[in-house]
Amino acid sequence: MELTVAVTGASGSLYAQRTLTHLAASGAVERVNLIMSEAALIVARVETGAKLEAGDVRAVNEWAGLAPDSKLVRWHRLDNMAAAPSSGSHPQAGMIVVPCSMGTLGAISAGAITNLIHRAADVTLKEGRKLVLVPREAPYNLIHLENMTRLARAGARIIPASPPFYHRPQTIQELVDHLVFRILDQFGVPHSRSTQWKEEQAAAPAAD
Repeated sequence: MELTVAVTGASGSLYAQRTLTHLAASGAVERVNLIMSEAALIVARVETGAKLEAGDVRAVNEWAGLAPDSKLVRWHRLDNMAAAPSSGSHPQAGMIVVPCSMGTLGAISAGAITNLIHRAADVTLKEGRKLVLVPREAPYNLIHLENMTRLARAGARIIPASPPFYHRPQTIQELVDHLVFRILDQFGVPHSRSTQWKEEQAAAPAAD
């Protein structure tokens, strides 16, 4: 399987980091086309302490816990409109934008293509492939909601960064991983089932 992962400047770079980690661990993904905006690099440095620079795949591998020489990730410049994800004739399973800023979400919704993230998302929709958007904003205003509605109607899957607590997470990473597993579920990518709902977790209802 081949996927495109785009990272924008919204808060929540941990979601992108763990998405790459679990895609690699799954064994089901042969290639990840990675696109990171400059804002995403800045946010990742602030939130995770990562020493990321544009085009530095070794630094990305270290950030995601991969081997330094891993070939899983292929970095694409934001301005490279000739990159593989920009073409519908290049086969892949779909695209994940995690986290997805409201600016990026609005541009995709409007079909306003000014960089490779916008173009790759537009191609994903037009080819009928899965586009998963992970918005991280609060509160949503009406423009945000209307853009998400428009994209949902176009076939995108909206997975807001709002993890649940029924699996009794003990760490931030456990919270993050739960959401990442929901993202991977959209593509049938195998992962740990430790956070899945189990019927026995709920008490049986009283008899009438």
